[in-house]
Amino acid sequence: MAEDANPTFAIQRMYLKGASLEQPNAPAILLEQDTPSVDIQVGVSQQNLAEQVYEVVVSATVHAKVQDKTLFLVECEHAGIFEIAGFDADQLRGALTVGCPQIVYPYLRAQVADLTQRAGFAPVHLSEISFQAMAEQAQAGDNVETA
Repeated sequence: MAEDANPTFAIQRMYLKGASLEQPNAPAILLEQDTPSVDIQVGVSQQNLAEQVYEVVVSATVHAKVQDKTLFLVECEHAGIFEIAGFDADQLRGALTVGCPQIVYPYLRAQVADLTQRAGFAPVHLSEISFQAMAEQAQAGDNVETA
């Protein structure tokens, strides 16, 4: 452990940081009978807000298309503010890239499902994610030289 004998991990706040829904080809696209293709991208970012206080943001982009036309595009970010103290560097990295995103992600999943349902579609339920695997991939990518 780092300096503190008693490590601290506390959720200060959870909040919807941003959300958007676009249906650029409505209403004509809504009459299409073809099955849409859906592309889902999920990301995690974090920043230090103050000493021992961090914001962790989990974002999702859901792009549904019928043939080459957009049916809908959802972009959503849900965030949490966490107080984390008394962790060594590896523990802090694990908390920020795995632990905190695991706490925030269910809120993001609910927001995406709600947005798509309110838009008149079947709710899009994001799959469970291994944030551990995401963190390992990101760390491996950081170790690769890019031009």
